[in-house]
Amino acid sequence: MIRHIIRKEFTDVVRDGRFRWCSILVGSLLLVSLGHGWVESQRVQRERQAAQATAREHWEGQGEKNPHSAAHYGIYAFKPRLALSFVDDGVDPYAGTSVWLEAHRQNDFMLRPAQDASAAQRIGALTAAQVLQHLVPLLIILLTFGALAGERERGTLRQLLATGVGRRELATGKALGLSGALALLLVPAAAVGAAALVVATPGPAASPLARGAVLAGIYLVYFGAFLALSLAVSAWARSARTALVVLLAVWVVNGFVAPRVAVDLSKWLHPTPSALQFARTMEQDLGSGVDGIAPPDRAAITQALLEEHGVDSVQALPVNETGIYLQESEEFSNQIFDRNYGALWDTFERQTVVHEAVAAAAPLLAVRALSMGLAGTDVEQHRHFATAAETYRREMVLLMNNDMAMNSRSGDFTYAAGRELWEEVPPLDYAAPGMGWVLGNRVLSLIVLAAWLGGAILVARARVQRAEVG
Repeated sequence: MIRHIIRKEFTDVVRDGRFRWCSILVGSLLLVSLGHGWVESQRVQRERQAAQATAREHWEGQGEKNPHSAAHYGIYAFKPRLALSFVDDGVDPYAGTSVWLEAHRQNDFMLRPAQDASAAQRIGALTAAQVLQHLVPLLIILLTFGALAGERERGTLRQLLATGVGRRELATGKALGLSGALALLLVPAAAVGAAALVVATPGPAASPLARGAVLAGIYLVYFGAFLALSLAVSAWARSARTALVVLLAVWVVNGFVAPRVAVDLSKWLHPTPSALQFARTMEQDLGSGVDGIAPPDRAAITQALLEEHGVDSVQALPVNETGIYLQESEEFSNQIFDRNYGALWDTFERQTVVHEAVAAAAPLLAVRALSMGLAGTDVEQHRHFATAAETYRREMVLLMNNDMAMNSRSGDFTYAAGRELWEEVPPLDYAAPGMGWVLGNRVLSLIVLAAWLGGAILVARARVQRAEVG
């Protein structure tokens, strides 16, 4: 009997002109967004590789100069894009993907695409993730709102149940029939996405495909929760019109109201300073120190070096006292950077937790967090790269200052190193965290999303069992 219900529901939906037109619209938007995202991702990847090669060439070809001056000359670091980033660009357009590394400064990321975009461009940006998170649930609602309420209005629900069909079998058959119709839209899109992953990955595609499979499973859970919720409302509502109004209200809250509430609530609970306030605090701390972190005392450093080497004058030291002092200044600055940037990153991550908690009222927030995580474009992975770039900067500056300290006389800024020293600084070799690390950061989202699916199924089961037949 369930087989017959599935076949009938699937046939009715496929023959429905509304389904065909909605599927064409949503499918076209999904394929276009996938294609545009893939093309854009490939363009950005090529530009990144070219910029990285140019930055490296400039660093190695900067000519002879004092090593500390070379540390000020600096070098760019560019965040790599993971293969799945063409599905969900996450925070990258707003946080930036390149950073200038130089002595004495931990710089903010620059060249953020969102800075150059107009308000209309930012609103109009369409990604595959947005289509999946907003439009596919809307399509599910439009297909499902009358599944049971419509049968009741037409008087066919009583007839179906009178033939011996159980309520649970009826709801299960309708859900599977609708799922089969949706598969006609989603399976081709998934195949296109998998092909794009294989083409976009220069090496073995196993890891990106595994991430893609997990992401597909997450979206299936999301769609399943909406399907069960829609059936529950359809069983509860007195009419198909009421069911549609209620489900559209749920869709609006899920896709537009809850994300805005999550942003405002997270900022209220965990406020962040403005860029100007942050810069002022940083300058004050660098100038005078804070909480026991004091600027280095050059006289004390010089006296300690004299005692260590058993000489009476700076000129008699076998090392350059200026180079050692410059590195001590770097170590002091690094403590200030760790304190201020660490507090800022921690605040951002606490705000993310608030977003995940609000997902209890809107599953889109949980899906969005998981989608950005698997695409490598969430806050945590941006921090992971920023930490790696900062570590690289400190190692580069340390090498420059040590070379100055060990190979020139104190106070001598005329000492110049050349290409051999510049080549001792290796290119930044960044390894993005694995999928286990990503999912470990998103445990709350996984729990909330699973709870949504389980809760929606239980509610649908209860409402179908109690549904009025006329």
